Amino acid sequence: MVDTLILDLLDPEEARRPPMAMKDYSDEFKADAVALYESTPGAAYKSIAADLGINRATLREWVLRDRERRGAGPVGRLGARKALAGSGQTAPAADPDERIRQLEARVAELEASERKLATERDILRKAAKYFAGETNW
Repeated sequence: MVDTLILDLLDPEEARRPPMAMKDYSDEFKADAVALYESTPGAAYKSIAADLGINRATLREWVLRDRERRGAGPVGRLGARKALAGSGQTAPAADPDERIRQLEARVAELEASERKLATERDILRKAAKYFAGETNW
């Protein structure tokens, strides 16, 4: 009671706001969020975090911890741009061997895209189950 009186005196608006709850995410959710970020070429923490409903800094911390755990260095914006530039379509080659290499690269790109979409779908399913079970109406 004394605490609320002191808050009323210091900042009446602050006293009316409910305290922000700390969210505790499961290790599986964290791993899925990191996997989604890592599998998205040119991803921004802000967009992935917004899609998942988490704070950008939280996602960044999870990604950096995961990279540190794996011993992988941080990937800067330049690395992300190179990855995006490498995913563009090229004209078909006249040489059959070069054409095969281009098609194999395209197949690999499509498989990576499929894995990303599957990861996103799985995360959304888990989130839907989590939030459906969390309602206390």
